[in-house]
Amino acid sequence: AADGLGSIAIDTTQLNMSVTDPTAWATAMNNLGMVPVGLAGQQLVTDSICVPGFDPSLSMMTGITPINPMIPGMGLVPPPPPTDVPVVKEIIHCKSCTLFPPNPNLPPPSTRERPPGCKTVFVGGLPENATEEIIQEVFEQCGDITAIRKSKKNFCHIRFAEEFMVDKAIYLSGYRMRLGSSTDKKDSGRLHVDFAQARDDFYEWECKQRMLAREERHRRKMEEDRLRPPSPPAIMHYSEHEAALLAEKLKDDSKFSEAITVLLTWIERGEVNRRSANQFYSMVQSANSHVRRLMNEKAAHEQEMEQAKESFKNALTGILTQFEQIVAVFNASTRQKAWDHFSKAQRKNIDIWRKHSEELRNAHSEQLMGIRREEEMEMSDDDSGDNPSKKLRVEDSALAAQAYALKEENDSLRWQLDAYRNEVELLKQEKGQLFRTEESLTKDQQLQFLQQTMQGMQQQLLSIQEELNNKKSELEQAKEEQTHTQAMLKVLQEQLKSAKELAEINGHDESQANEINVLTVALVNQDREKNSEKRSPGLKSEKEALLIGIISTFLHVHPFGANIEYLWSYMQQLDSRISANEIEMLLMRLPRMFKQEFTGVGATLEKRWKFCAFEGIKTI
Repeated sequence: AADGLGSIAIDTTQLNMSVTDPTAWATAMNNLGMVPVGLAGQQLVTDSICVPGFDPSLSMMTGITPINPMIPGMGLVPPPPPTDVPVVKEIIHCKSCTLFPPNPNLPPPSTRERPPGCKTVFVGGLPENATEEIIQEVFEQCGDITAIRKSKKNFCHIRFAEEFMVDKAIYLSGYRMRLGSSTDKKDSGRLHVDFAQARDDFYEWECKQRMLAREERHRRKMEEDRLRPPSPPAIMHYSEHEAALLAEKLKDDSKFSEAITVLLTWIERGEVNRRSANQFYSMVQSANSHVRRLMNEKAAHEQEMEQAKESFKNALTGILTQFEQIVAVFNASTRQKAWDHFSKAQRKNIDIWRKHSEELRNAHSEQLMGIRREEEMEMSDDDSGDNPSKKLRVEDSALAAQAYALKEENDSLRWQLDAYRNEVELLKQEKGQLFRTEESLTKDQQLQFLQQTMQGMQQQLLSIQEELNNKKSELEQAKEEQTHTQAMLKVLQEQLKSAKELAEINGHDESQANEINVLTVALVNQDREKNSEKRSPGLKSEKEALLIGIISTFLHVHPFGANIEYLWSYMQQLDSRISANEIEMLLMRLPRMFKQEFTGVGATLEKRWKFCAFEGIKTI
């Protein structure tokens, strides 16, 4: 297959079939055993995509060899079309098979996320009779193939030499592959090409990334070395010869800085000893001789600075004089004789220029006053050590200078008075507005806080009223229950008496009396359950819960029940402080767990408590 890449023969009859022709498209799909998706007489690809006026038989008449898109060098993937025009795929003819493009109306095939450094593709949907040579013949047009791993289940993995070749192979996804001219299902299949994740590709990609990182680090290091300041020159070791040369350098003004650095390094290294002490002393003495030279240089620079200050002061005085003259011109222009002849725009410009000039003049005058104050302070420091006559002359000149300075300061203050007045008025207005806004804000905050507190108090009052109403209703219910129980007791006592009399008169046996007692006790228990459902009391402490657990276990062991004295004697062994009345009140509070029954007649009448919690659960 590799030898015949450049000499692939193309049948002219195959080139006469146009993709835009619906009849040709339907014939191709019928040969593959598929029903065409496009409607009869409707083009599957618009004419705007195709070359306008293209005749399929032009190649036969002109003798121009048609171009196969799979020829190496031409590129399998065509140039990227515009975004608003769909890609049109054409039929690809190979030596051993034919690739039919998918229906352009169908959505493009989906692919997984591309792994980094991907050079391997997964090819699924191969025909069952497709061999490795046929696969290589089809996909080697995309680029150099390094390996093909074919499976028995109609798929394979193809590894290319470069990453861009994978994009060309993905282009073939969706094509239907037919071997020769056979219409057998084993000789056709729809290709699905997708990115594959291979360890070799990832390893090569990681090696490439490491190489790029090494190159980046090397580039940064070279850049840092280039921008790093040069290291100081190396200092020679101490010797008598070097010391003699250094002593000569210390006497030279041009080489003094370099020589003093070497001397300092030698002293810090500890080169001074008894043998070299005299030589080092002579070098230190030479360094000290440069002190007078440095002081003379400082004095010369100070004199130059004084001259520069004096020239600057004179120039500033001249500038200030010219500013005074300009301001005088503006003030003369604002007088009524000349002011009335200017237009409104001219007056506005003159007013702006006058204010700007006054500001500049005031700034220069303040700067000049600062320079003079500094000179006066320096003169007062210098005159502290002079003779009295000189002090008097200096004081007179200082008084004159102060008088002139005060005069200029008075003028500058008078000029700035109007501006300050306007600024003060503006500040007062702004402060008044701020104070008003702050006061209103504080008042609003106070009102909001008071409203919140009132709402909280109202809510607390409502909750207290609700609790009070609940307590009242509970108290009324308790009173009603008490009166009801008393009435029920009276009725039961009367029924018991009448039942006993009837039993004595009529001679009923003991079993009938027991039935009556059971019925009465059941009525009492039902009444007690109703009252408990209304009250729904809860356990008050952990001790009560513990007592209920022990009593429940005890009564569960005694299925026929136990009287209160027997139960109290058992509980007193565990807690000697408990009383029988406390146990009985606890049992009466839980009618769904414990019920009371009467057995016997007359002197043998006995009250027994039974555990009925399991029955209560069934009835809930």
